[in-house]
Amino acid sequence: MFLKLTKEQHQLMISDIQYFFSQERDEEITEFAAERVLEFVKESLAPHFYNAAVLDVKHVVEQQFSSLEDEILTLERPTNR
Repeated sequence: MFLKLTKEQHQLMISDIQYFFSQERDEEITEFAAERVLEFVKESLAPHFYNAAVLDVKHVVEQQFSSLEDEILTLERPTNR
């Protein structure tokens, strides 16, 4: 996946993963292990969330386009025929 993270974002996610394991599983994991979890999430799970977000955006754009189309049609003038 083409997800690019800043060093700060990457490090924050690593820390969040370590915190999660500590709080939820009462397990301390190394930074390396947390990086492996992050890579798994990025490669295996993130595309599902990304695709869901794309569909959400598609629906929003379709709704906005439909609304815009309705607005444009209100500008029509009657013709004499």
